[in-house]
Amino acid sequence: MRNHLRVLRAERRWSQESLAGSLGVSRQTVNSVETGKYDPSLRLAFQLAREFDCRIEDIFDDER
Repeated sequence: MRNHLRVLRAERRWSQESLAGSLGVSRQTVNSVETGKYDPSLRLAFQLAREFDCRIEDIFDDER
């Protein structure tokens, strides 16, 4: 699964640390999601969508 998290975060000039703090997760979790090493839970995906004021589909892209 591909994602646009890094781009969205960079557009807002948010650090991984600040995003992680807003979400209640570790910076390593944000990094792992951004690099595709970790697929977030549905709960975390919804949190990300709310944080960026967009739909989950705007962040995550099924590569099929």
